[in-house]
Amino acid sequence: MVLLNVISGVCVLLWGLRGVKLGMTKAFGQGLHRAISWGTQNRVRAFLSGIGVTTLLQSSTATAMIVASFTGRRMMTGAAALAVMLGADVGTTLVAQILTFDLSWLMPSMLISGFIIYTVFENRPGRLSHFGKMLIGLGTMLLALSLIKQGAAPLRESDVLPVVLESLDQDPVLLVMIAALLTWLCHSSLAVVLLLGSLAAAQIVPLHVAMAMVLGANLGGVIAPLIATIKDGPEATRVPVGNLLMRLVGVIIILPLLEPVQTIIQTIADDPARVVVNLHMCFNIMLASLFLPFTGALYGLTLRLIPDRPDADDPGRARYLDEKQLDIPAIALSSAGREALRMADLVQSMMEDTIVALRTNDESIVYRIRARDDVLDKLNKAVKLYMAKMARESLDPEDTQQYVRTLTFATNLENVGDTIDKSLMEMALKKIREHKRFSDRGWQEIQDIHNAVLETVRLAQSVFVSNDTKLARRMIEAKEQLRKAEQQATQNHMERIREGVPETIATSGLHLDIIRDYRRINSYMCSVAYPILEEAGLLYGTALKPEKPEDPADSVLSSTEMES
Repeated sequence: MVLLNVISGVCVLLWGLRGVKLGMTKAFGQGLHRAISWGTQNRVRAFLSGIGVTTLLQSSTATAMIVASFTGRRMMTGAAALAVMLGADVGTTLVAQILTFDLSWLMPSMLISGFIIYTVFENRPGRLSHFGKMLIGLGTMLLALSLIKQGAAPLRESDVLPVVLESLDQDPVLLVMIAALLTWLCHSSLAVVLLLGSLAAAQIVPLHVAMAMVLGANLGGVIAPLIATIKDGPEATRVPVGNLLMRLVGVIIILPLLEPVQTIIQTIADDPARVVVNLHMCFNIMLASLFLPFTGALYGLTLRLIPDRPDADDPGRARYLDEKQLDIPAIALSSAGREALRMADLVQSMMEDTIVALRTNDESIVYRIRARDDVLDKLNKAVKLYMAKMARESLDPEDTQQYVRTLTFATNLENVGDTIDKSLMEMALKKIREHKRFSDRGWQEIQDIHNAVLETVRLAQSVFVSNDTKLARRMIEAKEQLRKAEQQATQNHMERIREGVPETIATSGLHLDIIRDYRRINSYMCSVAYPILEEAGLLYGTALKPEKPEDPADSVLSSTEMES
């Protein structure tokens, strides 16, 4: 029963820690990510950002996962990521220092106020409900620490425990391994250090045993991020490996000197719980002092240990979709948006090469464009699956709007790719194989319409990122101009047919179908502007009303009618 009480106290501690982490990430997730990004400029700033973020999250493991995702997506250098981790490990020691004080008087007020705030604001948009979760988590952690102390009190009189500890006392390496394993199972070095501090304060575990296990807790805190990032690619895995190497060197240095280190730390404070957390802090400050100037060299070593995979540059592999961020809707939506912009870059390159294929009659360009459409399909599938998982999370109204915009944008980009691949490139092959040639005036009209649509593709990316109403209005106005240009081009085409221009007669179907497809592509890209104008109240009641969905048969004159 005593062991069950202690284990249940540890479970409550881990649950409270999880509540604090989730509440903080959902309420301030974007700010925390910006804080880490702020540290990419130099090692000192990276170190400070790691301290700040981990002090708020109360989890160096969570910080490690964020940093690993940043490096995996090449948003942060490896040297800066290791500096952030050094700061993150120091950040956990600050939290441990705070929680070691007697804060039992705070526990009831945190639980009561957190419950009230969460209940009142649970179904309302904003951060207050998540802030309430965070207060409940803090109160639960303080409650758990008192439960552990009370539950472990009978162990002082146990006849078995001294025998077990005496056998372990002779093997500090085994103590380190046991603590590392326990930390991996708990996924929290902070929880294990607080547990060791409580047991040492209750005189259940000898101080030197607890100190050896603190070293193991620091070592085991790296195992969970390392295992979690193995499947994310070499870039993400190198950061936990570098952190593990630093921790391993620190343990090798301190473990043989544990007795004199204990004497020195006890001069600061003699309370066993305080000695445990002071060792935890001193160990991490020592590591930061040793390795902060050499994070670049250390990351170079991890590059040798973990080389890039041959398929690391697969263009069809999503770069920005990190499933570990799905519990932070704002960040997950931002990641999906970045991947959608990758799709937009791909569509833009396909559009740029489309006119080249039509001009040069080069089949190899056609096949390269079609290969890029296959990549586009893979990315679109990855974005949709990622956002389907995100839908399980509660989304604020603003997040819901962004969710719909991102999903619609990605779907329309995939439709544009299909139009280019299955229609425009089919006509390009037909033109090449039948040795057809457009008239000079007809080719100029196609080029003008192509350039207008290409400008819309570029503008759509800016509108998607900025939600700028002026750019959105500009897109809709340009759409109307393109509609008129299509009508004028069709009329000009008819006049050339009446004049008997041979090239016009030979390429009549191709000419009209190409213009029709360009307008269809333009309509897909302009759809990003309508929700923005509607939300701003600038759509209905103005000249910017959306057109009904276009059908190929609704063109001014379809190719079938022209050929007949």
